[in-house]
Amino acid sequence: MEHGDTPLTDRIDVTVPSVARMYDYLLDGKDNYPADRAATDQLLRQVPSMKVLALNNRHFLRRVVRVLAEEYGIKQFVDHGSGLPSVDNVHEIAQRIHPDARVVYTDIDPIVLAHGRALLEQNDNTAVLTADFRDTESIWGSEELKKLIRMDEPIAALFVSVLHCIPDSDDPAGVVERVRAKLPPGSFLVVCQLVSEDEETRRGVTEFMDVSTGGHWGRVREPEDVHTYLKGLDLLEPGLVEVSTWRADNDLAPKQLSNEWIEFGGVAQL
Repeated sequence: MEHGDTPLTDRIDVTVPSVARMYDYLLDGKDNYPADRAATDQLLRQVPSMKVLALNNRHFLRRVVRVLAEEYGIKQFVDHGSGLPSVDNVHEIAQRIHPDARVVYTDIDPIVLAHGRALLEQNDNTAVLTADFRDTESIWGSEELKKLIRMDEPIAALFVSVLHCIPDSDDPAGVVERVRAKLPPGSFLVVCQLVSEDEETRRGVTEFMDVSTGGHWGRVREPEDVHTYLKGLDLLEPGLVEVSTWRADNDLAPKQLSNEWIEFGGVAQL
């Protein structure tokens, strides 16, 4: 996608909060705008645990990639709805273990794409695709993915903190199922999303995010919904859990002190 010298702010409406940029703000990133910060600060007043939740989710992603690369020899990762680059991205973790590891990132946010491509410019084993993660055929049929990902070797397909961004009408379980059907034997699915046992929290956060993002949101779901994404697959220990407890490797990560909502998920092998 060529944009010449057109500034990013001329190609997107930065007055409308973006989930990716709100998440970047929570991680103390620099790639966000006043609307993103204002919406995030308002949401933090409603659910104060959001910042800790975002940090723990990022730690979960890092642990998952390391475990899959180290313990299971995975060298191929496809990150659906990857968000803005941060410290220790998927390719950096995987390539420390396997220098020839190959990673494809997908996102539809122009700022994510611009920053991702700038970061990966000198890395021949990575690619960033312009794609909505719901569009399975566009992603898995793309020439960029075919150049890097070998369909006769196991792949880790990542859906980390993105499925709550799409409504039930887009069938999040169906999105995961379509990708699952593409994966060779021995592959892995990594899934987590925002859930809450409290109906008021689910409704309040869902309504706020839907309005704030101009409809670019799904809903906060229940833990049972996440189980449907990986139904019939073998779950790696410890199964589906609040993500800060998934193979925690130290006691330094922020503690999830409130259960008003959590990131809930895990890893399954085909």
